[in-house]
Amino acid sequence: MKSKNKTRIITIDGPAGAGKTTVSKALSARLGCVYVDTGSLYRGVAYEVCRCNVNWRDEAELAALLSSLSFELKLQAGGTPRLFSSGQDITDYIRTPEITMLSSDVSAKTSVRHALLGFQRQIAQNSDAVFEGRDMGTVVFPDADHKFFLFADLKTRAIRRYSQNNNAGCSQQTKTAQPQTLAEVEEAISKRDQNDSSREEAPLKPADDAVMIDSTDLAPDEVVDKILACITAK
Repeated sequence: MKSKNKTRIITIDGPAGAGKTTVSKALSARLGCVYVDTGSLYRGVAYEVCRCNVNWRDEAELAALLSSLSFELKLQAGGTPRLFSSGQDITDYIRTPEITMLSSDVSAKTSVRHALLGFQRQIAQNSDAVFEGRDMGTVVFPDADHKFFLFADLKTRAIRRYSQNNNAGCSQQTKTAQPQTLAEVEEAISKRDQNDSSREEAPLKPADDAVMIDSTDLAPDEVVDKILACITAK
């Protein structure tokens, strides 16, 4: 049982297409706590890099951009978070394939991860929360109350992401771009897997004490049930 003065933190890490977003949203709803999509923060940085035409490989240019950023996550009806940058809602502009790949590159930068670390931990100080990401249980919240790592085979993850990209959740900006084929989505995910797992700064890997869940053949609700069972047992 957690202390009355301590918030409860649950981390859900894993590669693209493993089901983290769907599961994290459903889990937070069932627990009545805050859902935080930390990947959107890195996408936000990537979006601002593109918008401001910043050379993110240049540490001075990147540092100047990071010092000027002002992100805010606002929960909408139903608990869906929207990302605001300097007061502007950029949620519908950070899910394009280009921003997705750039966010993987940008997130490997130490300065970017450090800039966002304090923001994520500040959220955790004020609310019980489910944090979705890639290094939540290993770096951001090594002392989290509960840690989970979702994974699935590449083909399954590609099909999920392909369907997601072609459904109503896509932004208008994404829809006006040339749609990706399933093969292109699979190639992009494979490349991101390589980028995320091989980077020196906070590589994608499960925490030593994380519960591993293979979501390949499981529906989202089945994954949530498994997670809740683990939380209850602990």
